[in-house]
Amino acid sequence: QVRLVESGGGLVQAGGSLRLSCAASGRTFSSYAMGWFRQAPGKERDFVAAISWSGGTTHYADSVKGRFTISRDNAKNTVYLQMNSLKPEDTALYYCAADVNLNLLLVTTQGLNSWGQGTQVTVST
Repeated sequence: QVRLVESGGGLVQAGGSLRLSCAASGRTFSSYAMGWFRQAPGKERDFVAAISWSGGTTHYADSVKGRFTISRDNAKNTVYLQMNSLKPEDTALYYCAADVNLNLLLVTTQGLNSWGQGTQVTVST
């Protein structure tokens, strides 16, 4: 299991950009696929993006395609989410998650190996 810590959230105006980071502890980070999820107040936690252990495969929710980019640096044990052209509806608590199974990250929020504590992203009009 890896321990995950997110950072980089904040308040930004619509149209702006933020880059989230998720730092992982442990020497097995490169064994895990990684994902980003978000949860707005009163709503369920939703999938945003995922990346394979090698970084060679990425997946995105339709709502963020073309605006968000997920990447990872296995030498730094870190996964990133570059968010451009932010919209007020992107406002949420953003979480990173890890699992050895990339496909699991795409279909569920239940039973994943590890979660971070979340970082708040607020997009103002």
